[in-house]
Amino acid sequence: MLLDSTDMTPWRVRDSDEASIDGIAAIYAHWVEHGPASFELVPPSTEEIARRRSESLAAGFPYIVAAERTGSVLGFAYVGWYRTRPAYRFACEDSVYVSPSATGRGIGRALLDELIVRCTAMQLRVMVAVIGDSGNAASITLHRRAGFEPAGLLRSIGWKQGRWVDSVLMSRCLGDGDTHPPSEHGRLMD
Repeated sequence: MLLDSTDMTPWRVRDSDEASIDGIAAIYAHWVEHGPASFELVPPSTEEIARRRSESLAAGFPYIVAAERTGSVLGFAYVGWYRTRPAYRFACEDSVYVSPSATGRGIGRALLDELIVRCTAMQLRVMVAVIGDSGNAASITLHRRAGFEPAGLLRSIGWKQGRWVDSVLMSRCLGDGDTHPPSEHGRLMD
């Protein structure tokens, strides 16, 4: 959902760039420190965020941001392999994070919708959401509204901030989903 210049929305979804890294790192650090959405315990450095972004892009995956016209990052999203074994080569896992000051503005949905479009174009067949905390209503609702269905619950799989935390699994078919075999060339994993 790349918006054109005639759109009156004060922000737009676009590809991330080097200038986005500080904003991405700040948003992610907030969620690492203040909630169970990420199972990391210590926020990664901006250098580590840059490395992860480069790795994702090198694998051919989208790494996008929602940014104000001034360039300020309001949210970011990316995908990676769901698992790295070859049979999973048509499955990806999404990650979507929105600045706490920008929630409720449709940013998460715009980011997720763009990932779905791009991953479908890549001939991926299923997108998986691994949502930290069964109480994370915002992320569960976001994914449900984007067509994801419940796929499972891993009870008390993580220990963070003094409590056991669940992981909610949701999935969404992309393109032909599982109705037809994938093309023979498929997605190759390194």
